[in-house]
Amino acid sequence: MKKALFTILGVLLFDQILKIWVKLSFHYGESVTLIPGWFDLQFVENPGMAFGWMLPGNAGKLTLSIFRIIVVTGIGYYLWKLIKQKVHSGYIICVSLIVAGALGNIIDSAVYGLIFDRGSTFDPDIQDYTMYFGKAQFGGNGYAPPLMGNVVDMFHFDKTITWNGNTIELFPPVFNVADSAITVGIIIILLFQKRFFENLEKDNKQEESSETTVTVNHEA
Repeated sequence: MKKALFTILGVLLFDQILKIWVKLSFHYGESVTLIPGWFDLQFVENPGMAFGWMLPGNAGKLTLSIFRIIVVTGIGYYLWKLIKQKVHSGYIICVSLIVAGALGNIIDSAVYGLIFDRGSTFDPDIQDYTMYFGKAQFGGNGYAPPLMGNVVDMFHFDKTITWNGNTIELFPPVFNVADSAITVGIIIILLFQKRFFENLEKDNKQEESSETTVTVNHEA
């Protein structure tokens, strides 16, 4: 339980501190080079899913926010069961990373539209979200109702290659700590699934064997 809580709280704290700092300090679209030609901080807002994927319109945005809450509730319940079963700690940490990442982006959607005075909003004329001017501040009337705020993204791989005469970005999406936590959790599970699930299967068999023994003794 402690490992899961530390993982979730640690990711959420880092994720939210960085997002709030970027939101308050950067103009929309502003970037700062960290590793020339490779990596920079670039502030954009994402009304959709991880790495910029989205559902169109306000209805799509609300649907996505509700879907996120349902999914993270299910994964959270699954994590609680894993902790009770005392499965491999590495697997618990990976699932905790996924839960933390999902929660981090839910926080943005749920409250950022209420606590910040400006943000990207949907323009029905062009059927897309528009950028805004100036730096955001806390307070004001907010820029969106609950569950309709945008996720703050900032990490951008700036590396490009030339292919058939065209310049191509290796990884165009801009992402955040929460997205990274989800991705890292999934990748580690895929890499070490044999170890994780062998232990899980062994624990289930031991539990079934114990229940069978108790039943036989009770009948005897």
